[in-house]
Amino acid sequence: MKVGAVIVAAGRGLRAGGELPKQWRLLAGRPVAEHALAAFADHPQVSELVLVLHPEDLETDLWPREPHAEIAVGGTTRSASVLAGLQKLSARVDCVLIHDAARPCVRPDVIDGVLAALQSARAAAPAVAVVDALWTGQDGRVTGTADRTGLFRAQTPQGFHLTAILDAYQTSPDGAADDVEIARRAGIDVAITPGDEDNIKITTPADFARAEAILRARNGH
Repeated sequence: MKVGAVIVAAGRGLRAGGELPKQWRLLAGRPVAEHALAAFADHPQVSELVLVLHPEDLETDLWPREPHAEIAVGGTTRSASVLAGLQKLSARVDCVLIHDAARPCVRPDVIDGVLAALQSARAAAPAVAVVDALWTGQDGRVTGTADRTGLFRAQTPQGFHLTAILDAYQTSPDGAADDVEIARRAGIDVAITPGDEDNIKITTPADFARAEAILRARNGH
């Protein structure tokens, strides 16, 4: 099974604060996106790597040149950016892992779990079961509770047989929360694989400190 990875780094990340898009801000001495790229470049089963950039970032020095990746230019939506990345992969690729550049702490075992599931499924994605109590609310007050049974927090990388997800993106209306939504619109069953509480998505300023602590603990610093 020949595997490619598409790292999506075309967003602006305004909620994370700072002067730079979050994927280019430094984390443990390297840009956030470089940590994500390295996780797939270092994986023995990944043979092709694509980095999707915002058009405004293409001619800058913001994005890392190592590890080497083919460059795709993103569109105005995440869906358009992912499609651009998928189209950069060679026809030799059987399966693709689609990962958010803002998840720099992904572990090899999370990637392994997705790839193992793709041996028998057309699509697979990691997730963590919701264990906290869930409330509904309005105007700053609790209005009720919600059943958490069967609820999961989705993560990336989300993995697919390339022809299946490429067809799904080419035929689906634009706009989706993630790649799994696109796949399910096309009638593709998606297997759930084990996620990781440390596989956080950097969204707010506080997430940088948490991600840095995770990476430094992992590296023994």
